[in-house]
Amino acid sequence: MSGFKNFLLRGNLIELAVAFIMGGAFATVVTATVALIMDLIGKVGDSPNFSNYTPSGIHVGAWLTALISFLILAAVVYFLIVVPYTKAKERYFPTSDEPGTPEDVALLTEIRDLLASRPTV
Repeated sequence: MSGFKNFLLRGNLIELAVAFIMGGAFATVVTATVALIMDLIGKVGDSPNFSNYTPSGIHVGAWLTALISFLILAAVVYFLIVVPYTKAKERYFPTSDEPGTPEDVALLTEIRDLLASRPTV
């Protein structure tokens, strides 16, 4: 039983499960937002579905609908998830990494300097 408990509590299993559940729930919100924006576009162009659009007999309507939906989806994800997450992460978990020479480079530089200072035979 303790092995099972260790399995459940080891690593980021709980965080991953929560992220998966929240991602599924948020997908519904994003899909609804894309549908809302497509409906607003439809009010301007008479239809949010461009599937029947065929200039010169070329069926580009389905591609155009998919492209507009993708761009709206990307914008919603970027502005409603990525930007707020990045700002919150910077605010609450600031990076304190000071720029400098990594330890291995500093060690190699020291070895080089010691070898260069040896008298030549």
